[in-house]
Amino acid sequence: MVKGPHRTFIPFSPPFVGEEEIAEVVNSLHSDWITTGPKVKRFEEQFTRFTGAPAALAVSSATDAMLVALAALGVGAGDEVITTPMTFCSTVHVIEHLGARPVLVDVEPDTLNLDPELVQRAVTPRTRAIMPVHLYGHPCEMDTLMGIAKQHNLFVLEDAAHALPAVYKGRMIGTIGTFTAFSFYATKNITTGEGGMLTGTQEVIEQARLWSLHGMSRDAYDRYSAEGSWYYEVVVPGFKCNMTDIQASLGLQQLKKLPAFQERRREVVNIYNEAFLDMPELQIPVERPGVESALHLYVLRLNLQHLTIDRARFIEELKARHIGTSVHFIPIHLHPYYRNKYGYKLEDFPIAFENYKRIVSLPLHPRLSDGDVGRIIEATTEVVATFRKQDSARPLL
Repeated sequence: MVKGPHRTFIPFSPPFVGEEEIAEVVNSLHSDWITTGPKVKRFEEQFTRFTGAPAALAVSSATDAMLVALAALGVGAGDEVITTPMTFCSTVHVIEHLGARPVLVDVEPDTLNLDPELVQRAVTPRTRAIMPVHLYGHPCEMDTLMGIAKQHNLFVLEDAAHALPAVYKGRMIGTIGTFTAFSFYATKNITTGEGGMLTGTQEVIEQARLWSLHGMSRDAYDRYSAEGSWYYEVVVPGFKCNMTDIQASLGLQQLKKLPAFQERRREVVNIYNEAFLDMPELQIPVERPGVESALHLYVLRLNLQHLTIDRARFIEELKARHIGTSVHFIPIHLHPYYRNKYGYKLEDFPIAFENYKRIVSLPLHPRLSDGDVGRIIEATTEVVATFRKQDSARPLL
């Protein structure tokens, strides 16, 4: 039975938008540019300064960032791209969209990131690229993955949808692989509503830029502004993935606030860790030495052998206590499209599958008050205490 007076629902991950973002959007609406224009260019420039990346391309989503990156690299029919089953479906969809084959390999037990040893074994003459996913904001083992890529002459496209502003051995994510794709979806560490960014060298970003807007040699701002020219040429059969100035308006202000957002995320994570560390029913997230996680998600793993309920019931119990949660992610090989097309079995990726059955994402965002965090801990602890197996209870002192 649910105890306590709380009736206000704590949502899983709402956006944190202030008056500064609203004023910037209004400024755009009063200007001559609401689609791709000067604010998009400013956002790209400020993003490169923040991350240290050589160049950046603002697009409509991280999915599109990955799509134009693979297209710019020439990935297509007959090619293979190695990636993880422990990701959102868009990571793998973009490989399929270009006619290439996604090759899944299992993950490491602690971070649930791509296992480099299995990546090495999966390389074939058809492999063109590796797509590591910095899951939950924790960087992958990039030195080893980059070494494999160099050994086999492969590209590396990092899915960093969770990983702004993660750091790997002193280098910010966005400065390591051939390309890095970031997400600004509503739940991400900063948001433009929908949107994404692709980073890389100036040369590769310019190739991706051609693919991002119909393959045209000039975008609208270059054609219709006072300095522009009406003439353009279509040089590749591109997509339509451009970010608008309205979206960039949000991004410009959100990027300024990111350090403060991250400071609050770290505070919440530290409080969670202290509360849950000594509970045998729960496994808290890891953060390896030498890295700084972006702390995008706080994912508990239930030690189900110590509980009388499964993950689904655990989530129901938290919802009954007015706590929003989620699951990140349903592994790719469990989805009917990929399961049926490639003949995957549940046990093909045992680490991903076994951990999927016990992961629960708790709310983690800068809008959480200390009172909210206390309620989430209280509810989680209450569910554990209610459904703890007798043999897992701690002895009384």
